[in-house]
This record gives sequence, structure tokens and C-alpha cells, in this order.
Amino acid sequence: MNERRVTLADLAREAGVHVTTVSLALRNHPRLPEKTRLRLQKLAQERGYAPDPWLRALVAYRGQVVPRRNPPTLAYVTNWNTRWGWKEVTAHPDFFAGALAKAQELGYNLEHFWLREPGLTHGRLNRILYARGINGVIIASHMREIDVELQFDWKHLSGVKIDYFPHKPELHNVTNNQCDVIRLAMQRLIAAGYRRIGFVMHRGWDHSVDHLWTAGFLCEQQNLTQKERVPAHIFPGPVPVERWFKESKADVITDPGPFERWYEKHRPEVIISKASFVLPEFKRMGLRIPRDVAFVDVFLEEFGGQIAGVRQNHATVGALAVEILAGQLQHNKFGVPEIPTTTFVEGTWFNGASCPMPFRKRRPV
Repeated sequence: MNERRVTLADLAREAGVHVTTVSLALRNHPRLPEKTRLRLQKLAQERGYAPDPWLRALVAYRGQVVPRRNPPTLAYVTNWNTRWGWKEVTAHPDFFAGALAKAQELGYNLEHFWLREPGLTHGRLNRILYARGINGVIIASHMREIDVELQFDWKHLSGVKIDYFPHKPELHNVTNNQCDVIRLAMQRLIAAGYRRIGFVMHRGWDHSVDHLWTAGFLCEQQNLTQKERVPAHIFPGPVPVERWFKESKADVITDPGPFERWYEKHRPEVIISKASFVLPEFKRMGLRIPRDVAFVDVFLEEFGGQIAGVRQNHATVGALAVEILAGQLQHNKFGVPEIPTTTFVEGTWFNGASCPMPFRKRRPV
């Protein structure tokens, strides 16, 4: 026979408080003194209280079908060199689109704030958010050469980061699983019979994901013999980090010499990269795809079957950031988390004519 479920009313009677007080305490609401919250949370734990999942589902459903008169606002904070410069970069427009769609679905407004607005310091933005009652913040689209800690009053804020920058404070984070994106590509290629697999990546792009691109490539490369392994071509060369961005602002190969020498020396059967990095060089060198070299795009944006590669599902990253933030706000979880977590979004593989499967060994010309 099932035991009777402990209810909020039971806890309220035992504690000598109103049921609303217990509800606020279990949602960690700052309206109650911390001593009261901890006392009631301890009581709930001792009595084995667990929330009713069906009731929660009903509340969530009502929240979706009954429009709010004054929907709460979430802040989408960027730190690009221009207000909308991030909209012209791979992935970032999709991050915002996914976040906006999910915010609207959950009944929130999503408002963009640009940290380089003239006269807008961290402290001033913090005061603006507090005055407007905005306590949910998504940190997104920060220039990778800017890694300055955000000086916000986090005890009033709940935050989620998209991608890795800035590294401080250490908030919960949602990002594409770049390590597994390239591992997926490598696994597909090795299974199809490719052995001499080249990898070309911009040094700044690898830096911006804490070097997970090269980590994934080197991980899967261990499944090849030493003779088969082709070293990654990382451009621009080994220069100080502050020059990565000045020397190649468009994230293209501006010095073709090292790439051409790398290709001639190692003669890869297939190259994994981003289309804008290598396709201009293929054209300049007279290389035909896939006759001379196969190509896999790990930033795949065209799905007509011409190019093989991995779609990174950027919109899902933005949507999950909002979902996680909404959950934190529902439970009044403010401040920098003691143990931050990272949620990875996996990529999706697409076959394409640029990379025949299985590998067909080329006949000598």
C-alpha cells in the first residue's frame, strides 16, 4: 500500500507557518530570511517531501497558455566590437535566434544589451538591470581576445554563458561540442577507408573553444598508424595571441605559403576544415574536389548534398541556455554556482559529394 505523500500543508502545520511561506522557502525565494529558508528546507528533507510532478506540469502548462500581462525580461549581453557585429559571424546569429524563440515560448521577453555602449560600465549595466527588475542574464558573443571578468552584483542575478568567453565568473555554460564534432567527422572518415586525414583550423577559433578542436582531432588520430597521421595545420603561425586577430581579422588564410607547403608535404586524402578557410586555397592551387582532395566542413551550413560535414545545431545552444536560465529563476538560484556545469550540444553528420563514401583511391594522373 502506498504511503501518503507529504504535502506543503503538512510541513506548514508542523513548522507553524503559512503554506505560502513553505512554498517560498522550497523555491529559495529571497523574500524570506535565510534562517527561515534553511529551517523549512531541512524540515522538508527530514520528512521526505517531494514536489508533485503532475502539479508542476500543470503549472508549467498554465504558464504557457495563459499570457502574462507583464512578461519578465531576460538580458542577452554581448561584447562585440560593434553592437551588431556578432550577427555577421558564424553561429552567433543562430545562438540569438534559438534563445529568442525559446524565451518567447516560455513567456519571457529577450532584450539585447551591448557592453561597449558608450558610457556603459559593468556597474552601470548592473544598476540598470536591478532597476528594471531583470535578474536573468545570458552572456553571449564576447570577442575572444577580451577575457575580462564581468563585475556584476551576482547575488541579485542568475546567469548562463553561451560558449567560453569570458572565463570569469564561472557560470553554467552551454556550447557546441566541438571536440565531438571533429571526432564524429574523423570516425566517419576512418570507417569509410580514409587514412591520410588533414585538419586545418584558425588558431583564434581553436583558442576560442579552449582548444577542443585540436583535442578532438588528436584523440581520433590515435586510431591511425604513426605513418598515416597528418599533422594539423593551424594558422596563422606561432605568434603572440594578441596578433592572431590583428593579422587575420577575416579568419581566412592570408599567407598561403605555409598551407601550400603543408599540403604538398603531406598530401592528405581529405581535409576537415571550414569552407571559408580552405576553398579559396583549393581554387588558387587548382585542386579539384573530390578528385584531388576530399573535403569535410565542420561548420556545415548548406544541406543540398554537395558538401559533406557536420551541422553544429547552433540554435539549440541558444534555446538550451534560456531553458537552463528559466529553471534557475524558477527556483530562485542566484549568484555564481559553487559547481558550474557545461551542457554540450552534439553535431549532426551529413553525407555529401565533396567526400565520397567509401573512399575510392585516386588513380595516378
